[in-house]
Amino acid sequence: MPLATRVRSEPSERFLNRELSLLDFHSRVLELAGDEAVPLLERVRFCAIFASNLDEFFQVRVAGLLGQAESGLSMRSADGLTPQQALARIRERVLELIARQARTWKRDLRPALAAEGIVVGGNGGCAVEDCDDGELAGLERHYQQEIYPILTPLAVGPGQPFPYISGLSLSLAVFVADPQTGEERFARVKIPEGLPRFLEIGGRGLFLPLEQVISHFLPSLFPGATIVERAAFRVTRDADFEVSDDAADLLEAVETQLRKRRFGDVVRVEVSSSASAEMVERLTRGLGADESQVYRSESPLDLADLTELAQLERPDLKDEPWVPVVPPRLAVAQSDLPRIFDEIRRGDVAVHQPYESFRASFEVFAQAAVQDPDVIAMKTSVYRTSDDSALVGSLIQCAEDGKQSVCLVELKARFDERRNIEWSRALEQAGVHVLYGFPDLKIHAKMTLIVRREGGVLRRYAHIGTGNYHAATARLYEDVGIFTADEDIAADVADLFNFITGFGRPRRFRKLLVAPFTLRSGLVDEIRAVAAAAAAGEPARIRLKVNHLVDPGIVDELYAASQAGAEIDVIARTTCTLRPGVEGLSETIRVRSLVGRFLEHSRIYEFEAGERATTYLGSPDLMPRNLDHRIEVLVPVESGRIRQEVHTILDSALADDVNAWLLGPDGAWTRATPGERPHSHHATMMRRAGARARRRARARRVE
Repeated sequence: MPLATRVRSEPSERFLNRELSLLDFHSRVLELAGDEAVPLLERVRFCAIFASNLDEFFQVRVAGLLGQAESGLSMRSADGLTPQQALARIRERVLELIARQARTWKRDLRPALAAEGIVVGGNGGCAVEDCDDGELAGLERHYQQEIYPILTPLAVGPGQPFPYISGLSLSLAVFVADPQTGEERFARVKIPEGLPRFLEIGGRGLFLPLEQVISHFLPSLFPGATIVERAAFRVTRDADFEVSDDAADLLEAVETQLRKRRFGDVVRVEVSSSASAEMVERLTRGLGADESQVYRSESPLDLADLTELAQLERPDLKDEPWVPVVPPRLAVAQSDLPRIFDEIRRGDVAVHQPYESFRASFEVFAQAAVQDPDVIAMKTSVYRTSDDSALVGSLIQCAEDGKQSVCLVELKARFDERRNIEWSRALEQAGVHVLYGFPDLKIHAKMTLIVRREGGVLRRYAHIGTGNYHAATARLYEDVGIFTADEDIAADVADLFNFITGFGRPRRFRKLLVAPFTLRSGLVDEIRAVAAAAAAGEPARIRLKVNHLVDPGIVDELYAASQAGAEIDVIARTTCTLRPGVEGLSETIRVRSLVGRFLEHSRIYEFEAGERATTYLGSPDLMPRNLDHRIEVLVPVESGRIRQEVHTILDSALADDVNAWLLGPDGAWTRATPGERPHSHHATMMRRAGARARRRARARRVE
């Protein structure tokens, strides 16, 4: 038993609550929306991201807790809270956050936008009534031609039950009365989802929310009736699902669950603050919700749609564009794609996105498999991809050219299930061998294998990374990947593909740490080796960069290493249930989160035990699901040059005092205070990448 477990026996003394930690991350995103040092439209984008994040939080995390509470089981989370206790604390925190969001929007962002000539209406701002005669006439024409034909008012009454309300759709709740009989009814008008949320009116930079426009013209939907009250509302439903372990057809099982998702239980009802008590009661009764699920908002609902405003062509209000550079060692492959294999064979190649180009690295790798006649097979795993990614096209072309083409498609990638089903069918129709993995194990590993015939023998080339093969997110997400021709690593990747596509279990892995087989035990062994070195008075350090650190077993191992004297630095972008800096428990552990221009997404593990130093990178976070219930891969970084580059990335991230928040022993996050020479990790990495590209360009001119 790790020492930490004996020193602190109370769960709340050792662990923070996972859900509350996730809300703390959302709070950090919201704080950037109010940061005047951030360009204005980037602040608007952060406000939209906060809203979108909160939607997913309710769809998945709150939905899961409600299910546990309703089951009647007395299960507790690692920190000791029951589902009921966790839900009560979540509600309290969410109410605080949405009040902050409303203040940020009404007092900060909207006035700042107006000062820049972008006037946004709604909730106390400019209204339809503020339009001049010409604008109002144009708006009415637009309403009659483009909006009115697709509106459908649904009244509730005898023979007309309360309508089904789809998840995350925005609606108007209306009380209408017959002036002759006095009869009053409830009606719902859905705000169309296929139209812009913010309509530009006239030519003076005025934008009105679509629901405000529809509300203004409501009498056209209820001719001869009196509009007694109107209020915007929105419903969030349980969007999580599980596929049975014994599902015979995984694709069919996922499609069935997707159809059921539309009718998931209500987990949240958002209502504009103007709604009367009678209106709220009518909504909750019709939706089968209770008062604890109702959240009133002083700001417009569904501010995730602020992305429309963030995309306005106002470069003066945005970050300066960043164009990812071509990785210097892959410059030779840009005009002659197969030369990428020569470069990888010469030595492992690492790529750091978005500072270095996804298109000029991984997509060149995939396209080289098509162009090179010596390539005979290509295998890859797809967790999430994008419409503009070259990967799918390369797989299809390889199949059409008679090369073996294999794709592992993870159908259960949350909220990308439908897209992945569509991709898988397109691939199958083109002749690609498509596999869906296992009902009980998500395939989260990011790996691609290319087999090439060279001089009468077969050589394998592998790519293992921390990010999805997604061209769009590769421009926003920070990730690291390695290309290698190392025979042991390539053999491990091949064995893992064969395990997933075939039958049986790998007997061993040569170099990779693979979940659910060797990953947990391998990491525990590394942590304990560092602890032993610390106890012996030798150099001992652990540096982790992950999205999530919530696994109780790993947290306890880190506590034990800290008590042995090891220095531990954790960069946990989103959630962390470890309490750092607690006397007698975690005095040598420091935890920080970076939230800024790019989404920190890479997972890096670095262990120093005496003279032995090991570095890994790959797909897994430190969560039970990643360690025990997914196919995940960590690859050792064996190249001294690449290991030094990874060290530099960690050094820079740990020195950041612009985008960093620090976690205290009480669970509170505090934003770092910039020093005399502020250090932004993102700005530093952009400068380094740009400098390398310029040096390469000068060298090529000399050549």
